[in-house]
Amino acid sequence: MSTEVASGAVVYQERDGQPAYLLLQSATSDFWGFPKGHVEGQETLVETAKREIKEETQLDVTIDTGFKTATAYALPNGNRKEVTLFVSKVPSGVAVTRQKVEISAVGWFDYATARERLTYDNLKQMLDEANAYILKK
Repeated sequence: MSTEVASGAVVYQERDGQPAYLLLQSATSDFWGFPKGHVEGQETLVETAKREIKEETQLDVTIDTGFKTATAYALPNGNRKEVTLFVSKVPSGVAVTRQKVEISAVGWFDYATARERLTYDNLKQMLDEANAYILKK
């Protein structure tokens, strides 16, 4: 059994004084989640998060390392996956250009809608934690 390590971020922007969260829909399933991907080579988790967000959305982001949450779970192939998410605030009105091979749709959602749209409970928990952090800022 091997462990796959991935990193990304809860990307958000302020809209009408509230955070709006960027979610991506997988091109190969109905899965909705955050921009993230596998660590390559000797990358740090922050480097991976920045690279994956750029690849999937064309956004150049700054990662807020003051927040970090992680989850781990078993994959159908018997391997284990560990996912770490940071947060990243982007300016309102930025253009998101999806990576067509991997991403079928993108959207900005308020907290309640984002939580409902997320496919898995562990991602909903990560959003809960990120939202609490963002609202305290």
